[in-house]
Amino acid sequence: MANKGFAYGLSAAVAAKIESKRDADTEAKCLEWIETIIGEKCDPALKYEENLKDGIILCKLMKTIKPKSIKDPSKSAMPFKQMENITKFLTAATKYGVLVSDLFQTVDLYQASNIPAVTQGILALGSVCQDKPEWDENSADYKGWPKIGASRANTNKREFDAETIAEGKKIIGFQSGTNKLASQSGQNFGGRRQVS
Repeated sequence: MANKGFAYGLSAAVAAKIESKRDADTEAKCLEWIETIIGEKCDPALKYEENLKDGIILCKLMKTIKPKSIKDPSKSAMPFKQMENITKFLTAATKYGVLVSDLFQTVDLYQASNIPAVTQGILALGSVCQDKPEWDENSADYKGWPKIGASRANTNKREFDAETIAEGKKIIGFQSGTNKLASQSGQNFGGRRQVS
């Protein structure tokens, strides 16, 4: 894999915009969440993306959350093996319930081209995890793991009786349009414009 040179012009502007979206506090919280769940510390001398780059920590995270979801990750230093580890994590996260649109691409992490997307992917995994029994304090499977990410909305299905539905059909909402507030008075189509 060739090293990427410094970006110029539009590429530099895009890279700067992506870099400006990074939040060190959120990245630290994500790393702390991962460390708590897998039960081991990351190397504090390395940056956030360098700790995650080989995909081993992410695979351990997914294996801890959902055992047998990933085979043992490769510890090889070869780039394609490290990218394969990241892909294993992404596949397992998708099967666990994280939307593909919420996850990142392998190159976003491996080439450190879009680290905010990586952080958002981890937060999305944390959001999905909150609906699982391991995070529910009332469940027998509760593990006492911390929560991260936004809690997802639950359905709020409503049941109306026939009388209420019939009353609702009589009302025309403003979205459908009304003629009570606007009129065409004062408009004269086809008339000449009076210029003095």
